[in-house]
Amino acid sequence: MVKSKSQIAEKIVPEQETGEGALSRARTAVADRRTAILDCAEEVFLEKGFQAASMAGIAAILGGSKGTLYNYFPSKEDLFIACVTRRCQYLQEQVSSVVSEGQSLEETLNRIGKRFVELVYSDETVNQYRMIVAEVSRTPELGRAFYENGPRRGAELIADYFSDLRDQGLLQFEDPLRAARHFASLCDSMFAKGRHCGAMQALDLDQVDREVRFAVRAFLAAYGATRA
Repeated sequence: MVKSKSQIAEKIVPEQETGEGALSRARTAVADRRTAILDCAEEVFLEKGFQAASMAGIAAILGGSKGTLYNYFPSKEDLFIACVTRRCQYLQEQVSSVVSEGQSLEETLNRIGKRFVELVYSDETVNQYRMIVAEVSRTPELGRAFYENGPRRGAELIADYFSDLRDQGLLQFEDPLRAARHFASLCDSMFAKGRHCGAMQALDLDQVDREVRFAVRAFLAAYGATRA
């Protein structure tokens, strides 16, 4: 018996949906696997350091083959850069998340500054930074990748936000990127060297609050729209 068009359609559509569903599940599986690799690699790099870590060791912990790992990341350097990039993106998202409507400019800058210091000078971020600095002389591309995805991109995001504030008449400056870097430097001046050198073992959140509030007042004295 010849099937009607509706019967043919009933047969074709489920097969099409099944194919699209299978493709979607495959993409999800690949993304999940990549995330698992990055999670594992980040822990191994932080524990062993870049030089001592190996693709074979990471693959063994993951429970897969080294060949599968290389399908996702062509080299250990590529894997490390992916870990650094992901960490930088996470920090930038977290800093951006504190911006909300209905707050005064000073309070908004206080929240941004505090989140910035708390995240950038956390144990995990500081340890990653130390590892990168230790490897720069042997593998310069690691340092470049960190700078481009971390400090430089973070400053650009803050500069974009400050440009919006200038358009609203709340800040005034000629160079938004310079203003963003000045803001970050004011906020972290009491913590950067101490944390990176190990002289300051942990952040005192009360001190962070005090120092950032002072930094914001100094920043607004220089860049606030009402300054003389």
